[in-house]
Amino acid sequence: MMWLLDALLAGWLLSLMSGPLGSFIVWRRMAYFGDTLAHSALLGVTLGLLLDIQLNLAIILCAVFIALMLASLQRQHLIPSDTLLGLMAHTTLAAGLVTLSLVDNVRIDLNGYLFGDLLAVDRQDLMAMAMGAAAVLFVLSRIWRGLLAATVSEELAQVEGYPVARLRLLFMVLLAVVIAGAMKLVGVLLITALLIIPAAAARPFSQGPKQMALIATLISMFAVALGLWLSYHFDTPAGPSIVLTSAMVFVVSQLLKGRAQQA
Repeated sequence: MMWLLDALLAGWLLSLMSGPLGSFIVWRRMAYFGDTLAHSALLGVTLGLLLDIQLNLAIILCAVFIALMLASLQRQHLIPSDTLLGLMAHTTLAAGLVTLSLVDNVRIDLNGYLFGDLLAVDRQDLMAMAMGAAAVLFVLSRIWRGLLAATVSEELAQVEGYPVARLRLLFMVLLAVVIAGAMKLVGVLLITALLIIPAAAARPFSQGPKQMALIATLISMFAVALGLWLSYHFDTPAGPSIVLTSAMVFVVSQLLKGRAQQA
């Protein structure tokens, strides 16, 4: 049963990162942006295999590069942002899949990358995730106030002296780190859902940003535990089970919100 405990701990470490970052994604309405970075992760895997680079590092570098390119293209206003994000999301995913098929002499579990394999987490993965979570939470705690101000209004944040461009870049890097860590757990196609759904479910019960980030983290940890339990007892895929559990919590939160508004 140690493998199940390792999977639970890995999922909870991911929840510690995804709760606060997912809240910022919801506040900044960056859901499709996160989806684009998640899809670029598969391209990062391919480049890592081709260039013989450590895969997590390759994923982070690729995601940061895509984020910077998106930020540059959005500033030029050549095409609408939603069109640009849709174009980049599907292009990077397709490029990753096509290039992956061309890599010779390497056997790759494509389903593992697309949908994750939380039950295959080992102690080395746990150590890497623990260090990643500590680094992400430390950086986020240092930039929290400025990032929150920039989320409300970038113009006012600049007037108050916050380095908005640097904060945006740091947020993108943190998001890339979480995506790299989450890829093995829930897969490319489900990463964004695990970031967004708990935060969206926490919103009706939150009276402030810190409270929402905390509630989102707790919801995510609950979804991980219940999703793993369902996966173990009903032999279902762990990653999709966790995301589906998160979605069920979101539905319940909306029902409770509706009842509270009617009362």
